[in-house]
Amino acid sequence: MTGGASPRTALVTGAGRGIGRGIGLGLARAGFAVALVGRTRAHLDDVAAQIRADGGLATCAAADLVDARAVADAVARAEADLAELTGADGIGLLVNNAGIIEGRETDFVDDDVEDAWRVIETNVRGPLLVTHAVLPGMLAAGGGRVLNLSSGAGYRPGPAYTGYSISKGALARLTTMLDAQYRDRGIRVLDLAPGHVRTDMTTAMPLHAGRQAWTSLDDVVELVVAFGEGTLDALSGRLVRAGTDTVDSLLAASDRITAGAARTLSLPRYGDDDPIT
Repeated sequence: MTGGASPRTALVTGAGRGIGRGIGLGLARAGFAVALVGRTRAHLDDVAAQIRADGGLATCAAADLVDARAVADAVARAEADLAELTGADGIGLLVNNAGIIEGRETDFVDDDVEDAWRVIETNVRGPLLVTHAVLPGMLAAGGGRVLNLSSGAGYRPGPAYTGYSISKGALARLTTMLDAQYRDRGIRVLDLAPGHVRTDMTTAMPLHAGRQAWTSLDDVVELVVAFGEGTLDALSGRLVRAGTDTVDSLLAASDRITAGAARTLSLPRYGDDDPIT
């Protein structure tokens, strides 16, 4: 079973600014009714106003995404509002976009461990709480889709941003766990690395100083919409990257990607005689 019959409704976290704002607007343009969730109500209201001005459907719920009670309340409000707006029950697509990065670009010894932990908590606890609140409704409806905004940093080591990399590695494992546990119940899960989109967060990073080539937000939205519509369901549990992958290229390579452990967080063996399986 796939999530093909899921309602054309979406909840996007971190939707007030940056990539989340672009995803919310893009989903609305594609005909999704969108629940915008984040910490700052004024930013969410601005995005919702633009969606409504363009003829779309939107609702807002402000919440601190590491607060379990606040998340539960926000998801309940979003579900109720979306049902009122569309007449359909449930959230068809969850986009876990909200995330932060350390304030300094440095290795672990010189890092502020409290700052690194703040990043890990935000980037892991937030998606855990939101997904935990949304999944029961999806399962009751017989399917749904969860998209986690990830990063290549979660799959390969690097010289800096230790907390951020740990958080994205944990998020990648969440993607594989949800796919393993709920695939047979109609849930599809995808990791999406957005590439290098020009936002307040990325332009503040020394790593990107002087960068001229940026990933188009349109490329990110294209993949989000395609997943929300079920086009990429076969890739559940895996990673795609905006600006490198396109919908067409992923569909063309789908059989090769799904034939083994490609695009997953996995443990490669050293040979057929490796006792670790």
